[in-house]
Amino acid sequence: MCLAVPARVVELNGDTAIVDLDGIRKETSTILLDEVTVGDYVLIHVGYALERIDPLEAAKTLALFAELRAQDAEA
Repeated sequence: MCLAVPARVVELNGDTAIVDLDGIRKETSTILLDEVTVGDYVLIHVGYALERIDPLEAAKTLALFAELRAQDAEA
């Protein structure tokens, strides 16, 4: 099973982007996408942005991750 996580693009530099996921910034390749702009949400898997996603869907997914972290902290 593979997991792709949503992250917000904060910088662009050619075919790479700096993305932010809950304060963690990472360089990722955007070579698989036709167009990416700062502020877009993209799905990241093994260092590649696979597709742009709707900001509302990204927010829902990130909220679920936050819930899981909170439950884990309680355990």
